Amino acid sequence: MKILAVDYGDARTGLAVCDPHELLASPVGVIHSHKMEETLRQTVEAAEKEGVGEIVVGYPKNMNGTVGERAELCAAFADRLREQVTVPVTLWDERVTTVQAHKIMNETNTRGKKRKEKVDAVAATLILESYLAYRKNQI
Repeated sequence: MKILAVDYGDARTGLAVCDPHELLASPVGVIHSHKMEETLRQTVEAAEKEGVGEIVVGYPKNMNGTVGERAELCAAFADRLREQVTVPVTLWDERVTTVQAHKIMNETNTRGKKRKEKVDAVAATLILESYLAYRKNQI
């Protein structure tokens, strides 16, 4: 089944999708919007375009496992998304994925505007890879 991962942000939201066999996660783009409604609309469009059977929204808990303001915003986004799609929407713990994405950008020497454009999609890909690994181990 194809799965869409969402790294929800205030200004940029990264998207990634996997293949139907759940083997490979790939970035599919970044939504540029400060408005949740617009981000929701474009996320729903991406889910429909990609024909996904599930959406995974990154849930950035604090390092000690508590839920902070950012995680609450992501949960609210996921709740609103559930109202607009017919596929399951899952929150997935994504602690340090943005840090990992920046590390990957450093390793590939991606700098400046290109880095800013890609880091959120890379973070979404990392969220999806983590979720796929979990699913693989649950079967």
